[in-house]
Amino acid sequence: MAEHLDLISMKEGKMAGEPVHVNEFQELARQVLPKMYYDFFAGGAEDQYTLKENIEAFCRITIRPRILVDVSRIDMSTIILGHKTSAPIIVAPTSSHQLAHPEGEVATARGAAACNVIMVYKRRDITELMVRRAENNGFRAIILTADTPRLGRREADIKNKMISPRLRNFEGFISTEVVSDKGSNLEAYAAKTLDPSLSWKDIAWLKSITKLPILIKGVLTGDDATKAIEAGVAGIIVSNHGARQLDYTPATISVLEEFQVVHAVQGKVPVLLDGGIRRGADIFKALALGAKAIMIGRPVIYGLAAKGESGVKQVIEMLKNELELTMSLAGCCTVDDITRSHVITEKERFLCRM
Repeated sequence: MAEHLDLISMKEGKMAGEPVHVNEFQELARQVLPKMYYDFFAGGAEDQYTLKENIEAFCRITIRPRILVDVSRIDMSTIILGHKTSAPIIVAPTSSHQLAHPEGEVATARGAAACNVIMVYKRRDITELMVRRAENNGFRAIILTADTPRLGRREADIKNKMISPRLRNFEGFISTEVVSDKGSNLEAYAAKTLDPSLSWKDIAWLKSITKLPILIKGVLTGDDATKAIEAGVAGIIVSNHGARQLDYTPATISVLEEFQVVHAVQGKVPVLLDGGIRRGADIFKALALGAKAIMIGRPVIYGLAAKGESGVKQVIEMLKNELELTMSLAGCCTVDDITRSHVITEKERFLCRM
């Protein structure tokens, strides 16, 4: 970690120019971070097909603007789980922020209202401890990440023999050091702690130990969305884990359509989208397809690596400013004005040509 601190202090001062869009923070992060850590954040599973699709699928959706609408006042605020936010943007649950910047999650939390994530471990007492801590520290919801019964095959981490940081929250409760002579020790640690027996019945157990609303992250099908509603979750997060788990899953934006997750939920709980957001226009498209809000992961990490707390703020402000401009040019004064009729998907264009 000391070497990482030195690297950041030397390189932060050499960055020239200010980024004008979120994608530029990725290159700044690449310049700052050791290759092992940059690859850890930037990489996906196996062939990285889904990693590319998460972003490219947005490019295949076009916007249908309305003209001659008074857009002198734009209101991006929305209400999520009873709490008003200035924009439909949430910082996604992501791990190991200290690999990006010495201040880690503290800097991220200062730069934005960060989410809390709970990974259910084989030892349920450890999970219960984390839930209690979340409650005692004023967190307003718990996100259950449900797509990690095992760690996806992240080949860059294997080649780099990725060394994971100590998980300070667990010191004194479980061993946070795992030595492996092949692959990454992150992979070895995950094999030791993640629970492949996790199933729908465990949501009932989680609900029994907390009064906080529980959102489930990792939903990609209408069938699972229906099961989540039946299990009593307070919200659904459409996510493929940033394309870091199972490769060749669909891009998250492609499963929002009415006949998949949004249709299955039927407005009973909010649906959030995680994955591939790089522009304000992407947020607009997600809202048009039924998302209540979106989550951003890698862009926040890249901002954190490049400029610490101020980089996190800058990334979020860029996306907010772009969303505001997109809404103005599309003729939408509030997020409620953004409807399904404002976008055309690739499938719709194909049907029109037939």
